[in-house]
Amino acid sequence: MLALALLLAGGAATGCGGRATTHHKPGTSHEQASGSVGTLLTATDAGGHRFREVPAEGAPEVQLTVRPDSEDGWNLQLAVKNYRFTPDSTGGAALPGAGHAHLELDGRKLARLYGPWFHLPAAQVPEGAHTLTVRLYADDHTAWAVAGKPVEGTAQLTATATAPGQAGGHSHGDTPPPTQAPQPEQADRTVTITVRDGKVSPAPARTELRRGERVALRVTSDRADTLHVHGYDKELALPAGQEATLTLTADRTGLFEVETHTSGLVLTQLLVR
Repeated sequence: MLALALLLAGGAATGCGGRATTHHKPGTSHEQASGSVGTLLTATDAGGHRFREVPAEGAPEVQLTVRPDSEDGWNLQLAVKNYRFTPDSTGGAALPGAGHAHLELDGRKLARLYGPWFHLPAAQVPEGAHTLTVRLYADDHTAWAVAGKPVEGTAQLTATATAPGQAGGHSHGDTPPPTQAPQPEQADRTVTITVRDGKVSPAPARTELRRGERVALRVTSDRADTLHVHGYDKELALPAGQEATLTLTADRTGLFEVETHTSGLVLTQLLVR
């Protein structure tokens, strides 16, 4: 009877699938989960994420390539080795050669990446020469490391002043800019959120939707950031002090978190039935 009780208690702690939850309490940052892969070091990155060291042989690798986009900004490509992106298990326990990446500009986090390609808008890069860094992380948000150093790749980028009628410093002829702003996409539900001094208003909660409904996320942040919708892999740049809107169709059922990358705050949870 004692053995059976312990077995049942262990099953309740880990869940039927034996994998840690991919969600955390709204309005808080992710918490690091325990894991047996590699060695957890005391050293951390600038965001406080501890290094998870693994042997050099078979360790994850990443190289970063930056190409100008014909319309705006740059397209970034992450060439990885011994590694796979696992957006569906972010927040779970560390698994060998799996996880996500962080993108930094001159040491400042810009976004969390869940795949090999990312578009960097020109509006997020000040004029001048910069260093871009991508660093690989496990699902529990620890940084993969070899010989005490994080697994990362870097690239140089130079941003020029943007002239009227041009995008990201790239010329597109003499076509004048449009005189009218494009009309916003129609939505069945609108969620308006404000982020100020690291706090979310209204307090994060669940937004319930029926499958197929369109939801508009209107977010105003007092600091430049990036909004990300888990599960749908949708992102939106949040300029400081300006309202930005992301409209999407809830065509997948489940519970999906909407969070900011730099501040690491959950804004709401989309519950699609």
